[in-house]
Amino acid sequence: MEAIWSDIDYMDGYQDFTLDPVNYPSKQLRPFVDRLHNNGQKYVVTVHPAIKRQAAAHEDLFLKRNGANLVGEAWPGEVYFLDFISPRSTEYWARKISEFRRTIPVDGLWCDINEPSNFKQWQPLNPLDDPPYRINNSGFHLPINYRTVPVSTLHYNGVSEYDAHNLFGLLQAKATHAGLLRDTARRPFVLSRSTFVGSGRYAAHWTGNNVARWDELAHSINTILNFGLFGIPMMGADICGFNGNTTQELCSRWIQLGAFYPFARAHAEKTTLRRELYVWEATARSARKALGMRYRLLPYMFTLMYEAHTTGAPIARPLFFSYPQDADTYGVDRQFLLGRGVLVSPVLEPGATTVDAYFPAGRWFSLYDYSLAYTMKVGKRVTLPAPADLANAHLAGGNILLLQHAELTTSAARQSEFHLLVALAENGTASGELFLDDGEPPEMGAVGGNWTLVRFSCDREESKGMVTTKVSSHVVQNSYAPSRAQVIGKVVFMGLQSAPKSFTIYVNNVELKAARTKSRTSGVFSVSGLSLAIGQKFEIKLVMSH
Repeated sequence: MEAIWSDIDYMDGYQDFTLDPVNYPSKQLRPFVDRLHNNGQKYVVTVHPAIKRQAAAHEDLFLKRNGANLVGEAWPGEVYFLDFISPRSTEYWARKISEFRRTIPVDGLWCDINEPSNFKQWQPLNPLDDPPYRINNSGFHLPINYRTVPVSTLHYNGVSEYDAHNLFGLLQAKATHAGLLRDTARRPFVLSRSTFVGSGRYAAHWTGNNVARWDELAHSINTILNFGLFGIPMMGADICGFNGNTTQELCSRWIQLGAFYPFARAHAEKTTLRRELYVWEATARSARKALGMRYRLLPYMFTLMYEAHTTGAPIARPLFFSYPQDADTYGVDRQFLLGRGVLVSPVLEPGATTVDAYFPAGRWFSLYDYSLAYTMKVGKRVTLPAPADLANAHLAGGNILLLQHAELTTSAARQSEFHLLVALAENGTASGELFLDDGEPPEMGAVGGNWTLVRFSCDREESKGMVTTKVSSHVVQNSYAPSRAQVIGKVVFMGLQSAPKSFTIYVNNVELKAARTKSRTSGVFSVSGLSLAIGQKFEIKLVMSH
């Protein structure tokens, strides 16, 4: 349980930066938020770009039409719309964020209905409002101004809404990011419903008001993959669906998939049937396993966020991103990869007891028991069993992953020891990396910043009946202090030749006799009882005779 989110119900009359005096009075809400923070948890509230007309500041901050502030309609009633192109408006927004955080120290802001959404109908003012085409909103051909502000509206410096409409959500996210950064000097968290090219630098995104249906569960995958390719890596969908009533089976399958979304959140329309994960014991069982795996994978996912920041690579990736030479991956949209290593193959249909999954060429290990599941000379489809409480997840050979313990919050999990998973390719090699910081610096990996980056590699040598598998670390930077104390307590080798006659373990060229080891005929070999500091170079050799 990482965060509590409040939708517009926390507001007084649906107005930004206000509190409902009956249900969310500050004297009760502030201690609640303080308690969350003491637990290592977060609090996020929604904000909208529409300001109630009667409460609007007497400043030049808003969109104009026909020489006056545009009057629209939204949740508070009659509203003006902030113009985020205007420097005055972005300064006003930053000031309001800061003032609100003095009352309730929120950890992030959720920018909703920022297309911008509007409930009022408009009469055309000029030809821009009635172009010789219609927009295809939700499959219906509708006027261009439907449910939004008219394109004849003007922004700061005479910029027309016709030219700037698609930038609105991006500009609000940018202004919100800047306002939080100015007030906290910490890495901001912003979620935005409306996005454009470049939004990924400032905000996470979700797929909007989805519906609790099986087809929408499936469509969440290709939507998330598309947005990753658009440069918006922190992406997810409302788990169990937003509109409509869900079912136990649908919600169980959704958390099994959703726990692997880069951005994982449950959010539901308040008049629908309750769908918290604990409502059904079967769903709770699925959630414990799925979220447990997510929390174990967080060091890997955090490193993927660093990779996204520095290279633009998505966190959730279509199979063709890592296997472009395999044309059979091009149409796969019911599975996805986390980074290059973890393949997720979820159930997307009711009543299913199997999943038809595609595996590219190479070795594939179970992420749950580490056994070698498949070795493919060429890519092919496989029918996988689909347990009721688990999504299939496999690790590609050639990858090294750092896992942590599954705790109740990320802050608690980060205190646990690491486990190093070494999934060997057929030639005995593997590689991976780990990025660490405390989540607070405005930029990941900034020059002169407090962060640690470690690269891991593995290779194999064979000589005179002896097979030596060597894992080594290379510390690129080690300025994040806790990494000097955080340790790897266990190393798991996957894909070794099974049933050795004898084995010897060396750590930094010293034979390790006290470590606890476990070898199975499946080729999985683990070494526990270690204490290898993440921020220090090390080398482990596993010498086996056959």
